[in-house]
Parts: sequence; structure tokens; C-alpha cells
Amino acid sequence: MKAAVLIRYGKAPYAVQVTDVRDPEVGPRDVLVRVRAAGVNPLDTMIARKEVSLLVGYRTPLVMGNELAGEVEAVGAEVTRARVGQRVMCRMPLDRIGAFAEYAVVDQDALAPIPDAYSFEEAAAVSLTALTAMQALDLLEGVGEGDSVFISGGTGSLGATAIPLAAARGLQVITSGNARHEQRVRELGATRFIDYRTQDYADVLRDVDFVIDSLGGREVDRQLGIMRSGGTMVSLRGGPNGEFARRAGYGPLKRALFTLAGIRADRAAAKRGQRYRFVFAHSDGAQLERASTILA
Repeated sequence: MKAAVLIRYGKAPYAVQVTDVRDPEVGPRDVLVRVRAAGVNPLDTMIARKEVSLLVGYRTPLVMGNELAGEVEAVGAEVTRARVGQRVMCRMPLDRIGAFAEYAVVDQDALAPIPDAYSFEEAAAVSLTALTAMQALDLLEGVGEGDSVFISGGTGSLGATAIPLAAARGLQVITSGNARHEQRVRELGATRFIDYRTQDYADVLRDVDFVIDSLGGREVDRQLGIMRSGGTMVSLRGGPNGEFARRAGYGPLKRALFTLAGIRADRAAAKRGQRYRFVFAHSDGAQLERASTILA
């Protein structure tokens, strides 16, 4: 079959070629999916540049692609969650990516049925982002209806998924962005919008219950500053810490490395009586099904 294969890592340039590869083998719990659409997102570039090698170690040659939508072609002997001919979507398991191919083998637990309202292209485009948003929200502790959450950069793809998912939980969603997108963002479920050109969120917000951070860098400290004591920040960009390493099941060496890497954010949060958490989306078909059903 044809596939897009990473031949060589590198910042400029990395090498990806469309070439013939061996057909994938279907294990007992595997589902063979005929790929109808695959999503391309920044994570693919990060993998090609070897920027996530500490999180996941990939070897070349590597069939690229993290999210797909397609039809079930065949199932393994122990599969109970998929049937031949079914339309399915997924964020592929971290250790078995390969969406940029004619066919892909996926563990059944990573798959979710595609809602009737979605085309294959829409399902592929939403899979990774929706799962990231759902997992970020699931990491918030003690969420109650009416609590507030600030979602930074809410006018982008993350906002388009995280805002309605947060609103569906009864959260009061605050976000920021360019004013020309305000109406669309409010229609998605945001209750307060901050135009970054005329207002600085760090100046106008206080005692927010939770934060979903998509900016990272120095914005982590600024967003901790708008959150109440006891609040939780979940970051997509601020970097991993020891709590993430333990949750992800890494061994002692990586736990030590990530504890050291995340110590600044952990200390800044602890000083305010807050908690810092990091999310790197992993495959979970049940979570993806919940998210895509709400978004549909």
C-alpha cells in the first residue's frame, strides 16, 4: 500500500516520502481501517523535527499521521467494539501512529464511531483536537456547575472544541482573541470575550476557577496569576512535569527528568495554592465518542 513515510528527522529539512510499504498485520484486538481522510496538525511537524522524542520515541522509517477517519475493513478475533463497514475515527495510539496511509491498524479501544452529522474529512480534522480538549477538561479537579474557566486563544481550533465541551459541563467560559471572531466564539458557548488588542486578560481577570492554557511560555505565570487559590491549570504547551510522568506511566528516569523540567511551573502554582497539570493527548475511543457526540 501507499503511505507517507518519514525517512529522516531534521529541522530543515526533514524528509517525508510517499512510497510503498508492507500491508499492516491485524492482531486479535486490532481493527483494519481503510483510511478515507487524515488530519494534518502541528504535532506531525513536531514529530518530524524530533521535538517530542522524550514523550514518545519514534524510529525511522516511520509512517506518519496521528488522526484519521475511515471504514472498518476487517477486525481481529477478540474485537467487540467495531464491525466491518462501520465508519470510525480516532487519534491513533502514541506507539502506533500511521494515519497517512491507505490502510491503518488501530487498537479497538482507540476507535470511536463517526457521528452521522460528520463527513470523513470533518471527523479526521476534529479527532486529535477534540480528544485533547476532552482530556484537558477531565483533568480539572472539583469542577462544579457555574465555575469559571479561562481558555486562552479561544478563537483557534482548540477553542472551537474546548469551549462547547466546557459549556456542556455547565462551566462559565472566558476566552480571548481577535474581536472579529467574538460572535462565533459566543455562539460556541463563551460567556465572556476579551479582545486582546484592547485589553490584557491578566489585568481584567481575577479569581478564575480553572485555566486551559494553549500558549505556554511566560503566559503560564500570567495565567496562574488570574486563577484563585485552589484552582487548577491544565496546559497544552507549558511542558510536562513529574505529575504528568507518573500519570503517563513513565519509568524512573523520565519521571526524574520531567520532574526537573516542570519544577518552575509546579513551584509557581504551589506558591499560590494552585495545581499545574500537563496534557499530551493519548488515544481513548470512549472519550473521543463523548466529545464528538457533544460537538456534533
